[in-house]
Amino acid sequence: MEDNSLVSVIVLAYNQQDSIARTLDSILMQKCRLPIEIVVGDDASTDGTRAVCEDYARRYPDIVRLMPAAPNKGMVDNYFDCMLACRGKYIADCAGDDYWTDPKKLDKEVEIMEADPSVTIVHTNWRTYNEDTHETKDNAVEQFPAPKTDGKQMLEAIITQTTAPVVHLCTALYRAETIKRCYAADTDLFRNKDLGCEDIQTVFMLAINGKVAYLPDVTMTYSIGKPSVSNQCNHAKQFRFVRQTAMLSWLLASRAGIDTGRTRWFFSLRAFELLMHAFRSGDAKLKAVALECMSTWNVKPDRKIKTVLAVMSNTVLWNVMLGVRGAFVALKRVLNLA
Repeated sequence: MEDNSLVSVIVLAYNQQDSIARTLDSILMQKCRLPIEIVVGDDASTDGTRAVCEDYARRYPDIVRLMPAAPNKGMVDNYFDCMLACRGKYIADCAGDDYWTDPKKLDKEVEIMEADPSVTIVHTNWRTYNEDTHETKDNAVEQFPAPKTDGKQMLEAIITQTTAPVVHLCTALYRAETIKRCYAADTDLFRNKDLGCEDIQTVFMLAINGKVAYLPDVTMTYSIGKPSVSNQCNHAKQFRFVRQTAMLSWLLASRAGIDTGRTRWFFSLRAFELLMHAFRSGDAKLKAVALECMSTWNVKPDRKIKTVLAVMSNTVLWNVMLGVRGAFVALKRVLNLA
């Protein structure tokens, strides 16, 4: 049952024993007018992540709720299992390798949500932290900097985001009733693992159902520099992620009737990315999947796509170009080390 005096915070964790305590501490330091609960979903970590989470659950039994141990679910099921377990009127989340930096983050967001029932989600600015180089960089991309925006005006931008997200969900607070109603009406949109992620459809559905509020304050640090679901070292895995998220964008665009120059550019870009990952992996089956996606998305080949298709049309040429690329990458690595 929903508790109208409570804020729920979802924390997903997988093999993050070195960072999960930092994440949980950043949430526990929050000074919010409403009490909080932290719903932790450890997805069958194979390192010491769960032991750290169990320690926090023991030390903060009235705040930290650790989801029961279960076989590996994957990020999508883990997220929405946690979402359904949330008891709060509002839901926030913070990934197990990210952390909040503003102790008033939740309180500022709750104030906005309480004052305007038409706001379905409020989010803030953020910065990145490279775990390898220890460099911090402010996010300079603020696509909708107005204090409040009709969410429907943001739909095209949400489904065509390429680098920085329009709404970084780990900075956000959203209405539990709104998202749970959308989830019940179309569970497959949220649970379909072949759609690759949990945040795009969540933000899209919240935006289509109300106003999106924005605070320019930096409240969260986003950890980068290590392999993740959206940053794979393996080209076949990265191919799968790009295809899945692009298919999600295509589904959302189709349902909302969005067909613009921007969306056509976006799907052409994604088709090119798929072909390049297929090229780098040397996998003809991935090329065939990329062509199927191009057909589904009604992509007309531009010069870049025609070029990569020409290279991949001949096995000998394909292998030669892979060799050239490998030599170039090796040389670049040597020069960077020099």
